[in-house]
Amino acid sequence: MAVSLNKGQGVSLRKADNDLSQVTIGLGWDVAEAKGGFFGSLFGKQPEEYDLDAIALVLGADGKMTGPQDAIFYNAKQHPGGAIWLTGDNRTGEGDGDDEQIIVKLDQVGSQYARILFVVSIYEGKKKQQHFGKVANAYIRAVDGKNQEIARYNISGNSALDGQCSLTFAELVRSNGTWSFNAIGTPHQTDRFVEVMQAYTK
Repeated sequence: MAVSLNKGQGVSLRKADNDLSQVTIGLGWDVAEAKGGFFGSLFGKQPEEYDLDAIALVLGADGKMTGPQDAIFYNAKQHPGGAIWLTGDNRTGEGDGDDEQIIVKLDQVGSQYARILFVVSIYEGKKKQQHFGKVANAYIRAVDGKNQEIARYNISGNSALDGQCSLTFAELVRSNGTWSFNAIGTPHQTDRFVEVMQAYTK
């Protein structure tokens, strides 16, 4: 049974319980329905399309990236080591299931890496006045190689996320040869993930 996490909680990933040869980090979201009132319903106003981008930052034991190649995003979808990759770029959030996925082959991640950080940003969020306060049913989950959900962290739009266009959502952390999946949920005002990334560059 999958573990439901709250902000700050984590779960150990155990090989005895799950197939960790390949772990899928799935992200999903919906756009909260605008309160359009009488005229909004009368003229059938269409909901906004949000382009949320999933980013993985691969960090060493010092908490830093070794270089720009350690950022996996829509323009660099695969890590040079071949163990981490982004499957695609969903620009609307429409449809059921995960909107974006990052695949991680845990047993092939180089020993120099100790942490994989997952960030989500709203593309042109500032320009379009889009933020996580308007995003509903956002989640990040870890699924094992047999398609069994291990853990899930849900975050719904609320006033505390108004004006926040990026989110450090969760992380995979390696310690003494064992990986754990931790919920973080730290929001950022910027809609440019490179600004979030600056804290992890040497």
